[in-house]
Amino acid sequence: MTRTLVLGPSLGTSADACWGACAALLRDEFDVVAWELPGHGTDRGPAPHRLTIADLATHVLDLVEGPFLYAGDSVGGLVGLQLLLDAPERVTGAVLCCTGAKIGDDELWRERVAQVRATGTASLVTATADRWFGEGFVEREPVRASALLAALRDADDQGYVAVCGAIADFDVRGRLAEITTPVVAVAGAEDPTAPPAVLAQVADGVRHGRLVVLDGVGHQAPAEQPEEVARIIQELAKELAEESA
Repeated sequence: MTRTLVLGPSLGTSADACWGACAALLRDEFDVVAWELPGHGTDRGPAPHRLTIADLATHVLDLVEGPFLYAGDSVGGLVGLQLLLDAPERVTGAVLCCTGAKIGDDELWRERVAQVRATGTASLVTATADRWFGEGFVEREPVRASALLAALRDADDQGYVAVCGAIADFDVRGRLAEITTPVVAVAGAEDPTAPPAVLAQVADGVRHGRLVVLDGVGHQAPAEQPEEVARIIQELAKELAEESA
């Protein structure tokens, strides 16, 4: 029986740039559904001026029928947490990468929004390369790195700002214990945005969680180590199948 796997991208990327290499390793086993953030990737509709993580979670639920396995990176991971809280009957398990129950603080997001409103997402590219990738990734995988940075450059400014607002408002640190679905929290050892301690908080806070730390990885685990992230997803799917047998 074909199983559905839903993939959520990180802020400033497209679904393909973030998850394409990993998804290619999983399509034989899963019916893969990758969704876009407003104004990102192939989504070129009018961007909302106000957005919440709950809005994005509702969008995901509308995209697919029945239960699904979920994996998300960064804001895609926040959406995964929202889904686990709002619709636990729909999500069989979740792999949440480079994310947290709360990411950053108000000052960080205010500054990011102000920069994009003043000079656009293209102005973020140079600094983002240092923040997104583990040491040596750009040299090892220049095509993959370029695709991610191009997606940031091409993202709609209003869409990017709206997602920043959604991230700034999201904080479920006090609700993690409500999540009973199995969760694998995947941290990049070199991620300054969502360091391993933030992912450990998720893994420790939910009822059935575990932490995996990937050496040499920054904030884009599915693109930086697609084989390893695919293996983690496959392993979780296997465990869930054995439990339900």
